[in-house]
Amino acid sequence: MRNLNFRHLLYFWQVAKLGHLTRAAQLLRVSQSALSAQIRQLENYLGRPLFDRTGRTLVLTEFGTTVLDYADSIFGLGQELMALARGGDNQRVQQVRVGAVATLSRNFLENLLRPLLGKNMVSLRLESGSLDELLGRLQMHNLDVVLSNRPVVTEAGKPWRCMQIDQQSVCLVGRPRPRGRRFRVPADVDNARFVVPGPSSDIRSQFDLWCEKNHVQINIVAEVDDMAMLRLLARDSDAITVLPEVVVQDELREGRLQRYCSVPGVFENFYAITAFRRSPSSLVQTLISARRSR
Repeated sequence: MRNLNFRHLLYFWQVAKLGHLTRAAQLLRVSQSALSAQIRQLENYLGRPLFDRTGRTLVLTEFGTTVLDYADSIFGLGQELMALARGGDNQRVQQVRVGAVATLSRNFLENLLRPLLGKNMVSLRLESGSLDELLGRLQMHNLDVVLSNRPVVTEAGKPWRCMQIDQQSVCLVGRPRPRGRRFRVPADVDNARFVVPGPSSDIRSQFDLWCEKNHVQINIVAEVDDMAMLRLLARDSDAITVLPEVVVQDELREGRLQRYCSVPGVFENFYAITAFRRSPSSLVQTLISARRSR
């Protein structure tokens, strides 16, 4: 049996990770036609296609995803070996690549990832983007996990593993009220000025149903999808804001904002999404398990 051509495997690895033949050819400093020919040679050697080709688009086949897992292990170990040779340390630096949807609470994200920040020999790479963008990078194994406040379902060619890792109650928060003056529902809610999540938010859908069920009318002055902006408006406006308590944990602790009440039955759920891999990141698995156990 002939030996595997590791140069062909390297070329495949770069194309799979970049998801683009032209960019991979530029990075590897070979012509696009030569790169394409060597990937076909690897496919012929392995006896199965690695990519589905639709025009200029390359999508990994199921077998290609498996081969990418092996290539990740092979070249990842090679990179660790070079780091070891340069650094003279007998420990391996483990890289954790995390994608977080842009609308996710930064406080929640920091709380979740804090255990990794305290670990020696761990390198954390954090990327932000839309869920579709991050899932594309996860499918190409450029990310180890995607953190989202929306679940995803497994599809053909996209065997996601989606696990709920936390649930946060949604609250009404605002400026501190005079001492002894309690917040009353619905008296202090009807026709009050509100800042709420945008219409596409799951929190907003739940909150609208709660208002309808309790015959509550509110005056919406702003609709915001981004949690960071919701936090600023909660802090700097006189309106009541609907959001998970974790978003404004610092302002509540400092007394700049007050938690008026939890909204019964309204929650924000948080999910960790991973792709099927032969050797999943042990650090990611530990992080998810620790959060779920809470």
